[in-house]
Amino acid sequence: MIVRILGEGQFDITDACFDSLNVLDDAVEKAVEENDVEAFRPALAALLAGVRAEGVPHAVDALDESDLILPPEDASIDEVRDMLSDDGLIPG
Repeated sequence: MIVRILGEGQFDITDACFDSLNVLDDAVEKAVEENDVEAFRPALAALLAGVRAEGVPHAVDALDESDLILPPEDASIDEVRDMLSDDGLIPG
């Protein structure tokens, strides 16, 4: 699966990574639902760091469509709220 972090690039993520990424995604979702700005910033940073750590950078010259799009690290809580689905940012 190809995951894009807006403003940064794409990463190839294997299905095996999704359990750990969903734990991080749940923390982002909880912070957004509770409008907890203090918990939101580190939760989003941890999720994006998880994608960077678990993923492999996708070829820059490839024109492949992203399967998931994540907000940039400096996104506001309201911007992330608009991006959330029933499954959070990462389905599963």
